[in-house]
Amino acid sequence: MGTTATMKPNRSKTMTGTLGLVYSAMFAALMMIGANITYFLPALSVSGVPITLQTFFAVLAGLLLGSRYGAVSMTVYMAIGLAGAPVFAKFSGGFSAIVSPTFGFILSFIFVAYVVGLIIERNSSVASFVIAALVGCAVNYVIGTNWMYIAYKLWAAAPDAFTYKIAWIWMLPPLPKDIILSVLAGVFGHRMAKILRTRRSI
Repeated sequence: MGTTATMKPNRSKTMTGTLGLVYSAMFAALMMIGANITYFLPALSVSGVPITLQTFFAVLAGLLLGSRYGAVSMTVYMAIGLAGAPVFAKFSGGFSAIVSPTFGFILSFIFVAYVVGLIIERNSSVASFVIAALVGCAVNYVIGTNWMYIAYKLWAAAPDAFTYKIAWIWMLPPLPKDIILSVLAGVFGHRMAKILRTRRSI
């Protein structure tokens, strides 16, 4: 009886780590699909701004995997793209993507998942899930837009008329979509989190 009792925690810890890595890989794959959703559905665009599901999946990764594995999944996605796999938007990839004005959004996904995970690890109510999702969306926009502005100003040869205000104006078309998807991610994530917790306890 004593031997059995000491073995259970170790087995549970191993399963948690294994499942975390499996789910991390799954969300990295979802990010690859989400980056190029408009390739399969070209009608999904607003004023020429492509609609992707990357922010949605990054938020969902934090909600379902927590801060640690959520960030791991987004890091894996970024690393695969930088290694040369065509997993970024428009099926691009390679280390040269780091100088792209939009690379800040890819980098932000790591922080999005981590911050979202931290919030729901402290409070698991529906309201907290929705708030966490909206905060994650804000993190995505702040990091991504500031990177874009700096990139255009320092190395991407922006027009002289380009300003910080214009950078944010460019982000207005996809904003309603990302807010709506973030709220949906919060509600859906809360329901899925309950299911996952039930399965882990079996």
